[in-house]
Amino acid sequence: MTHHLPTGGTVSAAAAGPHAAARPLPERPPRRTPGGTPPPAVLVTGASSGIGAAVARRLAAAGACELLLNGRDAQRLSAVAAATGGLAMPGDLTTLEGARELAERAERHLGRLDVLVASAGVGWCGPFAQMPPDAVDRLLAVNLAAPLHMVRSLLPGMLRRNAGHVVLVASIAGAVGVGGEAVYSATKAALCSFADGLRYELRDTGVRVSVLVPGAVDTPFFARRGAPYTRRHPRTVPPERVAEQVHRALLRPRDEVFVPGWLRLPARLHGAAPVVFRRLAERFG
Repeated sequence: MTHHLPTGGTVSAAAAGPHAAARPLPERPPRRTPGGTPPPAVLVTGASSGIGAAVARRLAAAGACELLLNGRDAQRLSAVAAATGGLAMPGDLTTLEGARELAERAERHLGRLDVLVASAGVGWCGPFAQMPPDAVDRLLAVNLAAPLHMVRSLLPGMLRRNAGHVVLVASIAGAVGVGGEAVYSATKAALCSFADGLRYELRDTGVRVSVLVPGAVDTPFFARRGAPYTRRHPRTVPPERVAEQVHRALLRPRDEVFVPGWLRLPARLHGAAPVVFRRLAERFG
């Protein structure tokens, strides 16, 4: 049986500006499945566009879950929530307080949080020597600090229930490094290392950790970072392709998923033969 959150809990465009703070959410008990257990509660960050919005649509199509959706743009987030039956939770993840507050509000609203899909991310393109300090701080905050603090807030509840799933959306840039995106690459590499370390800690607890490693994805990300994606190869993939892999990872947990799958090869070559990889990268880009 399909379960959806009512759209009445979203924040309308009239009630909030593009980056407005969320109003208090109505408290209500989670609905129950025919078997008497509540459907899984899933929090998706970065859900106002791109990969996060595609994940929200894919999970809504699959049904049988309670969707909580986070994004900075309240208007776009409200539209995604209305289309998916999810509940909008606008909020800014560039601060420690914002990340912690979102995790606490999400868990408090339904009494638990079963799945976190951390897909919020920002980029910046250009020489590192010319990168503004505030841009460095913003990438570190959104891409790395925010998901870590959210996991830290949600993990105790998952451990008490001996069940839960953390899905972190990283990037191939974190696996191999990309020129002109040194800080972005660093944040995504750190996210992958965090997932590895956390996975060892959570062995036999019932809490799973998955990392999605997409290549270039056809989303507004590139325009927002200040430089469009112009490479002919590899081509961009639609965000729905990444969202499908997120859904599959939730059904059959996997530690690491590359999208598209062939990206696993350069990532493995980089790890096994870094000198060879760098020579090839210098020649072919």
